[in-house]
Amino acid sequence: MKPLILGIVLGLVLPVPETAPPRGRVERVVVHGASLEGNLEGDSPDRSVSIYLPPSYETHKERRYPVLYMLHGFTDTDELWFGPTKHWINLPSVLDRAWRGAGAREVIVAMPSAFTRYEGSMYSSSPVTGDWEEFIRRELVAFVDAHYRTLPRAESRALAGHSMGGYGSLRIGMKSPEVFSSLYLLSPCCLTPRHFTGSDEDLVAAEAIRSPKEVAEAEFGTKILLASAAAWSPDPQNTPLLLALPSRHGEIQAAVLAKWTANAPLAVIDQHIGSLRRLRGLAFDAGGADEGIAASIRELDSVLNAYQVPHAFEIYDGDHLNRIAERIETKVVPFLSKNLVFDAH
Repeated sequence: MKPLILGIVLGLVLPVPETAPPRGRVERVVVHGASLEGNLEGDSPDRSVSIYLPPSYETHKERRYPVLYMLHGFTDTDELWFGPTKHWINLPSVLDRAWRGAGAREVIVAMPSAFTRYEGSMYSSSPVTGDWEEFIRRELVAFVDAHYRTLPRAESRALAGHSMGGYGSLRIGMKSPEVFSSLYLLSPCCLTPRHFTGSDEDLVAAEAIRSPKEVAEAEFGTKILLASAAAWSPDPQNTPLLLALPSRHGEIQAAVLAKWTANAPLAVIDQHIGSLRRLRGLAFDAGGADEGIAASIRELDSVLNAYQVPHAFEIYDGDHLNRIAERIETKVVPFLSKNLVFDAH
């Protein structure tokens, strides 16, 4: 009897092996965008899209899920955000951790690649880049609803993004409350008309670009000027770049700046207040060290307060990149869990 008793005691005190936490699955698909066909840049209308399916997707075959449409920033791609290439963020790992939080509810996440000839589409509508607004809110949503177990209604869809993706989320989301019911903007760029006239050095460097091949070697500030011009001030007569810059021979071009202003959300937000009031959730944040963007979202907060549009707003201790993964895990996922509809009826 003694050996048996000893065995039982030992069995009680021996450590129990921990099971690995459940993980989601990633699929990378191609979605054809009819709205991107014929873009003058020559970018393919067949866009890669990374789809994150949460841990329970395979085991609960009867369940349908809300969808977060996540938009990456300038020079990024969906592949960089989803791995396996080492990058400053790995979104599937962030999401796998986030579901362990109290009250967190699983969603499908879809991210399209918006990398273009000029390294970013600005999620805008232009003959040069294609109609990215239509691609995101119509064609991409239709594809995901057709191929995955989604809850195909606005109350169960959110749009969020970082930097250029935050800009795109506000630009598209405030026009499309019938498609997306919740918006979360992470360090959104380009909200104000003054945000990207560029430094004198960047403007000079952008004017010196003579071919698309030179873009890859340009500095970041030069690239974003070119990408913004392709999206907001296209010029099909100006070959081979097909765009008009906000300066020419060192002189500011008022007509071009007017076009850029028309694409700045804070310049046109007054016309979309009714749509913003229809949202179930609206939130935005930025690191305090990201000074220009922090200033612009303070302005956004002020405008929304003036119109009494419900929203959440925060300036936190950080910069443009260093706490984005943490913010998605601790802020975006709880925001989705609170504001999206998770029921089939």
